[in-house]
Amino acid sequence: MLKVQVKVLPHGAGLPLPKYMSEHSAGMDLCAAVEKELIIAPGAWTLVPTGLAIALPEGYEAQVRPRSGLALKQGVSVLNTPGTVDADYRGEVGVILMNHSKQELVIKRGDRIAQMIINKYERIAFEEVTELSATDRGAGGFGSTGKL
Repeated sequence: MLKVQVKVLPHGAGLPLPKYMSEHSAGMDLCAAVEKELIIAPGAWTLVPTGLAIALPEGYEAQVRPRSGLALKQGVSVLNTPGTVDADYRGEVGVILMNHSKQELVIKRGDRIAQMIINKYERIAFEEVTELSATDRGAGGFGSTGKL
């Protein structure tokens, strides 16, 4: 199991660390590290602190994604989904929440606001060429395979 260092910032003290909520969960829940209720107006967005900073090993990234329950029940999403936390970033993990609903969204301390998934990635180098190899699909995209 990969171990990731986490630093709990002063305003995150007392909140649970990210954890998997079921045996086969891919994502770990992130909690809001707000001191008082945060209200997000309909159609607005804001950066919500988590009170955590992490040190990912080289070759890994963290993706911050919406929680499906918040999206379905309250119309809430992560604005830059998925948000990426790079391995060399040591600042606080923040979540840009967007309120797509017609009601105010109230965020309280400890609310589970997003999920974080850790992924391994490989760096690449582009090689400029004059032609690409041919495929049956070719340049067809945006529904060109006939499946929606």
